[in-house]
Amino acid sequence: MSINKVKLGNQGLVVRAIGLGCMGMTTMGGREIYGTANDAEAIATIHRSFELGGNFLDTADLYGPHLNERLISKAIAGNRDKYIIATKFAWEIDDNEQLTWRINGKKDYVKKSAERSLKNLNTDYIDLYYMHRLDPETPIEETVGAMADLVKEGKVRYIGLSEVASETIRRAHAVHPITALQSEYSLFERNVEEQGILETLKELGIGFVPYSPLGRGFISGEIKSPDDFPENDFRRGIPKFQGEQFYKNMDLLAAINQLAEQKGITASQLAIAWAVNKGFVPIPGTKRVKYAEQNLAAGSVVLSPDEMNKLESIIPLGTETGNRYDDWGMALVNL
Repeated sequence: MSINKVKLGNQGLVVRAIGLGCMGMTTMGGREIYGTANDAEAIATIHRSFELGGNFLDTADLYGPHLNERLISKAIAGNRDKYIIATKFAWEIDDNEQLTWRINGKKDYVKKSAERSLKNLNTDYIDLYYMHRLDPETPIEETVGAMADLVKEGKVRYIGLSEVASETIRRAHAVHPITALQSEYSLFERNVEEQGILETLKELGIGFVPYSPLGRGFISGEIKSPDDFPENDFRRGIPKFQGEQFYKNMDLLAAINQLAEQKGITASQLAIAWAVNKGFVPIPGTKRVKYAEQNLAAGSVVLSPDEMNKLESIIPLGTETGNRYDDWGMALVNL
């Protein structure tokens, strides 16, 4: 298996066509993400992904907090230069490693966050540093200005944004070139397309990194009812997976499964291949070796224009599939 290298944006960053989302490898605020995590299994997954050509890892200081970055530092020990590490800041974490549940994009906090991440990752540089969410009380110019200072200091190579609208992207890009936008995007969540954000990225030469390309695991087909989510799983609180909407989405998934069977691949592989064939760099998350192997195999799946059209016609733009966060979470998305 060979995972192609692709340019992410126009600033010089080259990554593998499929990354590895590491969020589920640790707890977050004591709560499990996508079920029980195991450090040894997570590290084995990172190593197996690397053996198959996958070296683009996505984490954040929020995950844990800090536990995820520290886990990655163990996994990549002795091989730092062979990995591309993306991490994020903005969810405020106090000096006792507790989340305040506020967003902080102020200059001093950006620099403080970066120093903590460098320490957690046991490295002297971050390949791609994202603003995790927009601080509504701080001008984007201040936040990105602080990120640009980190680039000048050699502590960050490239900078990115997450879950922001076109106007914010343009203002940020005017301060310092943005390499990538990371936002939720899957067959069941195409808001960045509906809002014209993908067109803005293309115009400005900014790469796109879809997170949750498997619809928070929904496309894998393992969840048959809302009750199948583990008791402490945060997905139980997401409208997309509740009540009648869940079963409407299940009907759509059945049609996706039919296409995948015709192609001789899984629905998950079809969903990842769809994102790759659109020129994006998806970061499907997993903490299990077998799923990392399956996900990376999707990189070699070629979809014809007709197959792409058939797939997108199952869930046309504008289809109601339910919100991807509760009301509080949606308020933090800059639309």
